[in-house]
Amino acid sequence: MKLPILFAALAALALPLPAAAQLQDGTPLVAATTYTVSSKILGGDRKVTVRLPAGYGEEPDVAFPVVYLLDGGPEQDFEHIAGIAQSRDMNGSFDRFILVGIESVNRRHELSPIARDPKVYEEALGAMPGGAPDYRRFLTLELKPLVEKTFRTNGHDAIMGESLAGLFVVETLLKQPELFDDYIAISPSLWWEEMKYGKQAAEYFANHPAGKRRLYLTTANEGDWHREGAERLVDALRRHAPEGLTWTFVDAGKSETHGTLYHPMALDAFRALYGTPSREYKNYPLVGGPAITERTPEEQALLDSECTRENSAPMTPEAAERGREGLYYKCLLLDLGPTPREGTLGQ
Repeated sequence: MKLPILFAALAALALPLPAAAQLQDGTPLVAATTYTVSSKILGGDRKVTVRLPAGYGEEPDVAFPVVYLLDGGPEQDFEHIAGIAQSRDMNGSFDRFILVGIESVNRRHELSPIARDPKVYEEALGAMPGGAPDYRRFLTLELKPLVEKTFRTNGHDAIMGESLAGLFVVETLLKQPELFDDYIAISPSLWWEEMKYGKQAAEYFANHPAGKRRLYLTTANEGDWHREGAERLVDALRRHAPEGLTWTFVDAGKSETHGTLYHPMALDAFRALYGTPSREYKNYPLVGGPAITERTPEEQALLDSECTRENSAPMTPEAAERGREGLYYKCLLLDLGPTPREGTLGQ
């Protein structure tokens, strides 16, 4: 009785098995392009990675602002910041921009200010400090002209960095504010030189040239001189911010650490600085629900009017939800994000 069963099993094993599922040849996802830039000022080559905004190729008459990202190499902060920039293509919550990431080679030298006793910092950081002045010259004299020559820029530039790169951003704002229009400093290392830049901020502000500039500043739960230095800078902003400088400070110390702060606050910075206004529309009817009423002439006039940052009404999503019935088709600039901000930005 067992012999037929054995033959049946052997016959089943001899049958060809279905081919296992296989991935076909893949297609690389190209989100940006990396270039090599030769620098006489820095005495060598630097990798620069550029992400162009959606629609760049289809809108040849449109120029865009530029965000220069420090520590912006492909294996540094570029990819996660580029991901935030791409999210705008899905949700439209902030304006489009060209993202230019500059790869750091020796960031503790390149991005650090000059120190009174450089040997102390060299021993602690493993690099000689004081490369920031040359790095600023590289950005403004070599890189920016090259970017402006190669891409359609509109002359509005931002510089962005975190930690030591955030310190570079703050030092640039204090010493050479005319170099950029917007400054995004995420958890800057303001402990440097015993909080020098927080302590002396008011003196720097007193000598600022005329012009409109904006600062986005945020800190996490770092504590000690790192946080105190930032608090001293914020105090100087409250009392001595020069005319033309609008600013915002986000204290994320109850929700973020130094290591987790960058990504969520980068999104918050883009929304704060480049927020795109939108309209409150009537909801689509639910299945089986009441139909949408036709627009009134007043509602149609609102919908036909221009919607810009200048004529928008600032509002939180919570307030928009509470007053939805009276806001249909009006132009709103939503204050997105969970963290309250302090300062004069948007006023």
